[in-house]
Amino acid sequence: MTAGPGTGLSTRSPPKPPDVLAPTALERIFYPPTPEPWTRKALLAPLSLLSWPYSGAVRLRGAFYDAGLLQAEHVEDLRVISVGNLNVGGTGKTPAVLHLADMLIREGRKVGILTRGYGRESQEPLTFTGAERLPPVTAAGDEPLLLARRCPAARLFVGADRVAAARRARDDFGLDTVLLDDGFQHRRLHRDEDLVVVDEAVGLGNGHLLPRGPLREPPSALRRATLLWLRAAPLPSPAPISIPGLEAVTAPRVRTRYGPTGWWDPSGAEHATSALEGRPVLVLAGLARPGGFLRTVMALGAEVRDAALFPDHHRFTADELRDVEARARQQGALVVTTEKDAVRLPPGFEAWGVRLGVEVLEGESHLRRALGLPAQTRDL
Repeated sequence: MTAGPGTGLSTRSPPKPPDVLAPTALERIFYPPTPEPWTRKALLAPLSLLSWPYSGAVRLRGAFYDAGLLQAEHVEDLRVISVGNLNVGGTGKTPAVLHLADMLIREGRKVGILTRGYGRESQEPLTFTGAERLPPVTAAGDEPLLLARRCPAARLFVGADRVAAARRARDDFGLDTVLLDDGFQHRRLHRDEDLVVVDEAVGLGNGHLLPRGPLREPPSALRRATLLWLRAAPLPSPAPISIPGLEAVTAPRVRTRYGPTGWWDPSGAEHATSALEGRPVLVLAGLARPGGFLRTVMALGAEVRDAALFPDHHRFTADELRDVEARARQQGALVVTTEKDAVRLPPGFEAWGVRLGVEVLEGESHLRRALGLPAQTRDL
């Protein structure tokens, strides 16, 4: 499988993962590689019981919206495009938002991104762009800062009240389009398009709702989707994978491939994807599913000597980072991390980072329609 011309995506086949790539306990529960035997189901029965009240609340809320007892608020003269998922974390939603924002800005649209700012300490609403002085990660959260840095022409709106943020985007800044980040379950704001990201590598996991499985809503909720954004699994063949739970979804599909486009060093200088070939590294990450990032680092030719893995959005402490530095020195390794984790690192902490890009494999015309962009003469 080769990247299309000009994409810059690296598609080197990853070597066999070392032991450090073994899935976490949570991944083994949420994304079992084989059908679960009855013994495992019995062992996990308490989690199934805990999922019942959550499932009931989710289904009741959905029923209220479907019946019109709860109604979404419409912000006139503003195109709202929701980008969300059913799974909790790790499907590739942030790269999708960046790709969509870039597409819209290239077409001359005035774009905002509405996000809650998970993990931030402040409750005050914020707005900023990457061209301005950025707030601290404690005030904004890691993903908003990453989005601002990668797409400085888009305006970020961080806060829980995304209806108010949408109105501010229109009235105070004259924006014509906003991307509702992680918006599939945020039904209070009316949207023109509901784009749902699904990772082919894991699909909908074991099909259960939290905490027994990774789903925030039942698979039937996908009937609300107006476009499915499929993240292609890292396989030798680009052929689509059949995903249980998606058979009855009639929404158009866009199929994409994610891949590294380069490294940046501790000074911020950018380097080719081959820059760390043969170099020993220690991987530092706080991700829901770190295995994919570890495999990416290995696919770029780096020698993974060690890994310091933490929960998603983890706030690294000084002691944890000193331990990482000591382990890296002991291994003679460079510290490498993700873009999202990098924004939570303190100034002066030396780490290399991987930048990911997105290539659209199929369904470009569906994507442009959803964004309200003029049609092209051919479907990529």
